Amino acid sequence: MTTIAEPQAENAAPGPYGALMEITRRPPIAFTHGRGGSLWDSEGNRYLDFIQGWAVNCLGHAPPAVARALAEQSARLLNCSPAYYNEPMMRYADALTAAAGLERVFFANSGAEANEGAIKLARKWGALHRGGAWEIVTTAGGFHGRTLATMSASGKAAWDGLFEPRVAGFPKVPLNDIGAVEAAITDRTVAVMLEPIQGESGVRPADDGYLRALRALADRRGILLILDEIQTGMGRTGALFCFEHAGVRPDIMTLGKGIGAGTPLAALLAREEVCCFDPGDQGGTYNGNALMAAVGHAVLEELTAEGFLERVCEAGAVLRRDLERLSGKYGLGGVRGRGLLLALDLKPRTDGFALVEKALAAGLLLNAPAPDALRFVPALNVTDAEIAEMLDLLDGLLKRP
Repeated sequence: MTTIAEPQAENAAPGPYGALMEITRRPPIAFTHGRGGSLWDSEGNRYLDFIQGWAVNCLGHAPPAVARALAEQSARLLNCSPAYYNEPMMRYADALTAAAGLERVFFANSGAEANEGAIKLARKWGALHRGGAWEIVTTAGGFHGRTLATMSASGKAAWDGLFEPRVAGFPKVPLNDIGAVEAAITDRTVAVMLEPIQGESGVRPADDGYLRALRALADRRGILLILDEIQTGMGRTGALFCFEHAGVRPDIMTLGKGIGAGTPLAALLAREEVCCFDPGDQGGTYNGNALMAAVGHAVLEELTAEGFLERVCEAGAVLRRDLERLSGKYGLGGVRGRGLLLALDLKPRTDGFALVEKALAAGLLLNAPAPDALRFVPALNVTDAEIAEMLDLLDGLLKRP
């Protein structure tokens, strides 16, 4: 009989993160519950949250609409397999495509999975309609996810040389340079893919005129325009979708983060003429499950309720105004972004990471996508009082040497 040896004590002991695999640096606190714009840790300390899961919790923590949808749907049906239709999936698909003006949707579990699907759909379309074209022009500084293909599509310099060999076929161009895009298009090009506002590189918007020029260029050259609205979509910029500001519509769009208000949900939407998947080309065990579809529909109803997006615009204007006041007070580099996706340019300061740590100690959750910038992505229903509280705390932090 074969026996299995007991593990050695030194191998059994958990590391500094307990049993979790170390994939990011986490502070030594554990959150237990949240409500709206606030979180509480296991010691009872309150934190004002202006990260909200990196723009995930569009309705704040523990939103009642999501809690109701989860409770009601979980008592009826969770997942009958994506091999079958389910009622919440059908209802939500009709509502989301109507809101976006795109005829078809594939539901996924994460933004990276939605972007992976967009890449596959574009390549399949290129094989059928553009002589086998397969390359997708993307932007320097862009971020599209952490699968091998989406990392390859991203223009994140810190990933250079990581997980080689990369997935081929993603030439990079500078953001807002239409001439560079045109020069990059060849017979192998099937699409251009970008975020309307680059989040991870420090909240860097694509100009409205640039997006209109991209739409015209794609039409002229017979290629697809793919917009990654995972961070910018679902009301984040004051419109339901960021492309609305420029008056353009993509051929393919991806959604994630705020679409599920904190639950694992994403979507790949496309024009009817672009949809060319055959059975078996795309799928996923949890895709379109009834539970997440019910949540997504509830979130969409909240975001499209009368006055909601107008309030996002108002809150964004208040936050921008107050950040600009701080920028002027401390001689910083200004504010960029749109709606409730904003960044404070700290230049000439480069202590963004240190400011985030100090903010945490003061009970404020902030994010620094780069050493010289702070990113602000509060809940879309953030109150003026919460904005004022955040600005008071940040003012105090900026005063310190």
